[in-house]
Amino acid sequence: MGSLPTEVFSVELQQHPHHVEDTTGRVERAQWLLNSPEPPGLWQQLLHGIKSNVFPQGNNYSSKQKTPASCVFSFFRGLFPILSWGRNYKASKFKNDVMAGLTLASLSVPQSIGYANLAKLDPQYGLYTSIVPPLVYSLMGSSRELAIGPVAVVSMLLASLVQKIEDPVANPVAYRKLIFTVTFFAGIFQAAFGIFRLGFLVDFLSHAAIVGFMAGAAIVIGLQQLKGLLGINHFTTNTDVVSVLESVFNSIVHEPWYPLNIVLGCAFLIFLLLTRFIGKRNKKLFWLPAIAPLISVLLSTLIVFLTKADKHGVKIVKHIKGGLNPSSAHQLQLGGPHVGQAAKAGLISAVIALAEAIAVGRSFASIKGYHLDGNKEMIAMGCMNIAGSLTSCYVSTGSFSRTAVNFSAGCETVVSNIVMALTVILSVELLTRLLYFTPIAILASIILSALPGLVDITGAYHIWKVDKLDFLACIGAFFGVLFASAEIGLLVAVSISFAKILVNSLRPGIEVLGRLPRTDIFCNINQYPMATKTPSILIIGINSSLLCFANANSVRERVMTSVMKEENETEDQKEKGRIQHVILDMSNVINVDTSGILALEEIHKKLFSYGIELAMANPRWQVIHRLKVAKLLDRIGGERVFLTVGEAVDACLNSKVAGGSSC
Repeated sequence: MGSLPTEVFSVELQQHPHHVEDTTGRVERAQWLLNSPEPPGLWQQLLHGIKSNVFPQGNNYSSKQKTPASCVFSFFRGLFPILSWGRNYKASKFKNDVMAGLTLASLSVPQSIGYANLAKLDPQYGLYTSIVPPLVYSLMGSSRELAIGPVAVVSMLLASLVQKIEDPVANPVAYRKLIFTVTFFAGIFQAAFGIFRLGFLVDFLSHAAIVGFMAGAAIVIGLQQLKGLLGINHFTTNTDVVSVLESVFNSIVHEPWYPLNIVLGCAFLIFLLLTRFIGKRNKKLFWLPAIAPLISVLLSTLIVFLTKADKHGVKIVKHIKGGLNPSSAHQLQLGGPHVGQAAKAGLISAVIALAEAIAVGRSFASIKGYHLDGNKEMIAMGCMNIAGSLTSCYVSTGSFSRTAVNFSAGCETVVSNIVMALTVILSVELLTRLLYFTPIAILASIILSALPGLVDITGAYHIWKVDKLDFLACIGAFFGVLFASAEIGLLVAVSISFAKILVNSLRPGIEVLGRLPRTDIFCNINQYPMATKTPSILIIGINSSLLCFANANSVRERVMTSVMKEENETEDQKEKGRIQHVILDMSNVINVDTSGILALEEIHKKLFSYGIELAMANPRWQVIHRLKVAKLLDRIGGERVFLTVGEAVDACLNSKVAGGSSC
């Protein structure tokens, strides 16, 4: 630091005459800071968050008086966005939405049957989940492209969580009831996250963790499909890769298996992957991979029916119950012995479903150039899953593959979800009897064909290049899911993310700042070597949003270390070069607790004992309020608090000109 250019005081005044402002104006601006109104309390912020979610026009703490009718209309418009955009809906948009919805339905019907099988439920429950949740989301959701329904990862996650409580083979009725209960809790948690603006809890599952979790889940799901491809009867209930491979090996060696299943499944898997490749190469043929699963189901069903392959070992779906969603409200186990475990499974499922849906929705919203409100999306997701739990559905969310198809098909609004749901209703009413001979191997091949989209190798490599700690969370989630379970993978990823937050908060950045030449901007002298320090003034920036118990001692020690280091570098210089003023740049500190206030008080006392004056620049709203409540401002002196670092420096320089010893 000693080699950095240091301006002589007289030269400082000559080169920057405009920085020596009128004292009266500076004092007036400091009073603006000191006399700022009291910030809103925790309950005010919470109520404001709820109000802003349901009353889109009432986002100010002090909004003008409204009539009851306008408040009611504002409430319903905030809760049901369709009331806002529906008034301007045109026939041209409806045409595009109908085409997108029909294309979406051709993909949703076979996928829904396959995902229900993955969740260890009867096929009709996957179809039910593609009816009610999309209809509810169409009324309450704000994403125009998001396609709602069952997805592979959540289906696998539900099966892995719930089968530890109830055996889906030994007691399928109890298992199904528990699935509905978990779905109900998932909806409650999702809605609560949105209403109370707790979306940051979902953010603890970082992008890197999601990339690793999705990749691990894709491999586990793919290995589980070997049961359908090989026609295995007895299969492990564990989801880790070692147990799955061991179960497959034991079944092949000790039990009879029928090669026709794998021949049929692999043949159509090749067909599905080929159509995906063609669709990616030629965007005009986006509809080909969308209808390929439905074509596969129809052709394979016809082949099995004509050849009577089910008599030769080919496993088939058999009976699919037709009709609309029956009520499942009476099946919810809200007072049973497993309610605690169901709530835990609901929380995990809620977080994973939200993370996937919001990530998909925001990515497509950015392409279309509009903003997606995460809290309102959580409310919509929660309501649709609560409604789904009452109508024989399990946890649904936004699907990336179906959303991509919806987008490519030219959807304009969520009406495409309505068209898709109505088409599925017709399928449930009219076509379920025709799917009796659908081979299980085809459902497995449909699921396998959708898995490559869950493995983001490019994204993982990008994470490795940018942030090694993020990559550690990614790898932790990947191997946790692969070799333990979905819960362990999530726990590892969240633990690493928490550890990263703790490391950053325990050791916040403490920077010595200098003025950039010919500006009034103060920056880190290590990042900007051309920045110059002002003689006898040490400017220290605290780069932490929260000055709290976790980092207060570290900040205090590092601030004093910086002061002592600067003193040692100038001890051989003349007295006028010694540190006389320390300015703390508080602009990055959003909040402070009692430990942080004590640390600031200790810094003030130590500096005062060394004959050094302390000044603060730009303390934020909550910070200045708590400094006043703690009476620390009275001890430091209100005249030593400034609106900007530049004003603090000018005040200290002017005090030297006047021959004073304080800012």
